[in-house]
Amino acid sequence: METPSRTDSSPSECEQGEVAATEVTGRDMEDVDVLEEDTEKEAGEEVVKDEEAGKRAAGELATQRKLLAIEELVLTERNYLRHLRLCSVTIRSNLQKVQPPLANLDTMFLHIQEVMDVSERLLTLLDRGQPSNPGFLSLLCDAFLSLRTDMEAAYREYLAGYGNVTALENSYKQKEAVWQEVVKVVKASAPEVNASSPTFFLVMPVQRIARYPLLLQTIQKHTDPRDPAYLALEDVARIAVDMNCKINEYKRFREVADKYKKTETLSIRDKINRLNGHSIAKKTARLGQFLKHETGIVPKVIDEEFDALAGFFCVLERGITDLHENVENFLGHLQAFLACRPEERDLDLGSDRGVVSYREITAALKQWIYPTFERRVRTLVHRPLCSLREMLAGPRNLIRKRLDKLLDYEALGEKSGLSYEEQAVAGAYRTINALLVAELPQFNGTALQLLWGILGAFSCLQRDLAADTEQLFASYTHELPHSLLEPSAFWEWASAAVCEEAKRLDAIFQNVQEELNAPIVQPLSPSSQRRLQVLMERHSPEKIYQLTRHVVGSRELDLTLQRGELVALVSEMDTRGDRRRWLVDAGGPRGYVPSSKLVRYRQVTKEVPPSPHFTTAVGREAIRRHSYSPESHPFVTMAMPCFQVFAGYDFTARSHHEVTLRSGEPVKVLEPHDKRGNRDWSLVEVRGRRGYVPSNYLAVLPSVVAPPTAPFC
Repeated sequence: METPSRTDSSPSECEQGEVAATEVTGRDMEDVDVLEEDTEKEAGEEVVKDEEAGKRAAGELATQRKLLAIEELVLTERNYLRHLRLCSVTIRSNLQKVQPPLANLDTMFLHIQEVMDVSERLLTLLDRGQPSNPGFLSLLCDAFLSLRTDMEAAYREYLAGYGNVTALENSYKQKEAVWQEVVKVVKASAPEVNASSPTFFLVMPVQRIARYPLLLQTIQKHTDPRDPAYLALEDVARIAVDMNCKINEYKRFREVADKYKKTETLSIRDKINRLNGHSIAKKTARLGQFLKHETGIVPKVIDEEFDALAGFFCVLERGITDLHENVENFLGHLQAFLACRPEERDLDLGSDRGVVSYREITAALKQWIYPTFERRVRTLVHRPLCSLREMLAGPRNLIRKRLDKLLDYEALGEKSGLSYEEQAVAGAYRTINALLVAELPQFNGTALQLLWGILGAFSCLQRDLAADTEQLFASYTHELPHSLLEPSAFWEWASAAVCEEAKRLDAIFQNVQEELNAPIVQPLSPSSQRRLQVLMERHSPEKIYQLTRHVVGSRELDLTLQRGELVALVSEMDTRGDRRRWLVDAGGPRGYVPSSKLVRYRQVTKEVPPSPHFTTAVGREAIRRHSYSPESHPFVTMAMPCFQVFAGYDFTARSHHEVTLRSGEPVKVLEPHDKRGNRDWSLVEVRGRRGYVPSNYLAVLPSVVAPPTAPFC
């Protein structure tokens, strides 16, 4: 019974051992887990420390790179400004000393001063802080934001005209000697820079404005987004990009404007030579589109904004043109007034103090006051007005070209797909339209201001003229008659005096007209004598008329005749009953002449002395002479037997054997014929020169009309 009892106790001991072993194993596992957790914590802490160290290193690197980018912007801006000063001051002054002077040299440096001013202002703002300071980034952003408008204005004008710089340099390169001198000056002026042409420096603004966005974006890339100036820096970088886009767009507009605003004066041959299939097709399409508009087949594209601007421009152009013509006429009349100087003539007006005073006043007006006024008008009014009128040519041509491009654009609008050339045509119209809408208001405003300034200057000049004249007359107040009269009495006296002098002048004019229309004894040429004989055979003597002036036919059946020619009257009106045109017989052809240029021809009997042209006897026996005179002035018989030979017409010498005559000047006849005995030519002496003249160009006048200094008796 004891054996089984020992057997029952064995399993319980084993179980106890197993439980103890299990407990020991569990405790070990717990220790292992705790150990692993500690190890993981330590590893995590090390990773965090490493990450923080890496972030600190990356931040320091970014800060360092940002600082380098800022320093690069400031340093390159300083070098950029130094190079521009070297170019615009040293090189430019040395190039101006080149002999012979370089053509259009100042055009090469146009608008560079504005670029230098903007760069200098930018550096002045940046020098207020140090790049290493935390607040320098905000200073940089504020500097760019404050200069954005001036920077865009300066650079866009410079870049728009940079094409002229390259074109001018190419013109210098075409002359080898000139270009070698330019290169020599550039190298001597900037030995520390490896430059061989002016464009080495002049291209820098073109490169600099495009580099600003890159530098600012580099600074932004290495700036912490949590930085207070990050948002401002982002705006500045975006503004720099937009500025470049606007400058490029403005440059493109200027290129289009320069292309289409040119005014060419072409002959008909040049225009025909420019015709080709493409141009004919293009103009035909424009004409077709225009006819569609006019007939109402296709509605017109109405742009109220542009139409208002173009209408105001047309009104402004018309006003400037009219003012320019009026000012030119004013200056012409002023010159004609100044050219007439009766005060310098001895008019035998007496020695009255009032007359002398008026003469002195007139001399002062024409020698000092009016010439000064004329010079000021030409300088302050006429020249600016001429420049303003020339400025209108560009916008006028662009407006006309826009109309042509609009017709092309409307024709393209009907198509679904556009080719490359058609897209270029549409783009040209959009560009011209946008350019005019953007620039025409500024041009109209500026032109209107200039016009008002010119009118104001003219008004001021008139006021100064009145003041100078009043001051001049004030110094003669006590010497002039009627100076103490009341204004109403003075004007009444002045009106009466002017009317009286006008009547005297009219009487003198009538006397001169009567003297000029007095009978002129003039011998007929052989051809005129033959024509007279033919006309006398066909018509009665009272139908014979003589022309008092030259007649040039301007209508159908009109005759062209010379002064003094003989004709016979056929009818005193034309086929329409117009009595101002008479039908005459010219000895062959028949036609119409003005009745106001015809006088009845008469055969006059008078005493004439022996003359070199006609063989006659001196005495009371009369011979027959041919003359013409107005019917209103009867022929007066000359009582004195003294006559003088005068030139009846103007004659221009055609060779050295002939001599020039002026109508009315005295002539001395040496031989009444030429060397062959031809009496149609006479050898005469006039103004100390000898030569042949047509005999029928000479007239014999009585001494009562002829000057007494050279009588022919």
